[in-house]
Amino acid sequence: MRTYAVPALEKGLDLLEALAAQPEPRSQSDLARALGRSPSEIFRMLACLERRGYIVKEPASGRYRLTLRLYELAHTHTPVDQLLHAAEGPMRELARQVRESVHLSVLSDGKLLVLSQVESQNRTRVSVEIGARFPLVLTASGRVLLAHLPQPELRALLARDEDWARLGPAARERFLADLLRVRRDGLYQGKSDLTHGIRDVSAFVGNPRVDVAAAVCVPSLVAVGKPKPISQLRAAVRDCAAAITRNLGLKVTLGSGTTSKTGTR
Repeated sequence: MRTYAVPALEKGLDLLEALAAQPEPRSQSDLARALGRSPSEIFRMLACLERRGYIVKEPASGRYRLTLRLYELAHTHTPVDQLLHAAEGPMRELARQVRESVHLSVLSDGKLLVLSQVESQNRTRVSVEIGARFPLVLTASGRVLLAHLPQPELRALLARDEDWARLGPAARERFLADLLRVRRDGLYQGKSDLTHGIRDVSAFVGNPRVDVAAAVCVPSLVAVGKPKPISQLRAAVRDCAAAITRNLGLKVTLGSGTTSKTGTR
């Protein structure tokens, strides 16, 4: 991808990011120091951002702070709409590449909710109904999403989960150890706990720090004869999750977003 320099735009974005980096208002000279520029360099840009409603200058202190304009723009479209739009292309490419169905899920009211699916063109394939709800503890995507929850939220959710309540102490310990690996790697792989003969690979999409979380999953039938190399499937699912995350405008990081390892729907 070619890089084109747009100094004025980059200066404006630098100012917005600098104001977002700290909760308290900042003066013109403070912003100039933070960006390595002179106060006169950023004066007109600050005036422009103020005129367009992205920042406001407090009368008493003369310091600048962000308005809700960016928040308003970000919420013009619902998060689900943005997620579906960002996922469509990468999911179709993944389905074409691995010749398996692909679905996207989110956490909803303590269950796994399937938002979207791209079906494989194979005559024999696994298909999941859009809008279907599945247990979090018994699914690959559920485990991926659980692994990226804050600890207090994870404990509260598991405390009221019926499937978790049925697990013995040893099984719970193994489950929590799996979650740690998934949180580190961003991916879960394994045999389905819901349907015999299905292997699932699921990867994390989004960034928990900004409360955007989903899971992309490839369920595949265990083939007789020579199965598909699991390493290639893992890499393809990981790349798909990373592509969706980038399409959402988020950074892909190992511990919070899209990488490898352990599955169940």
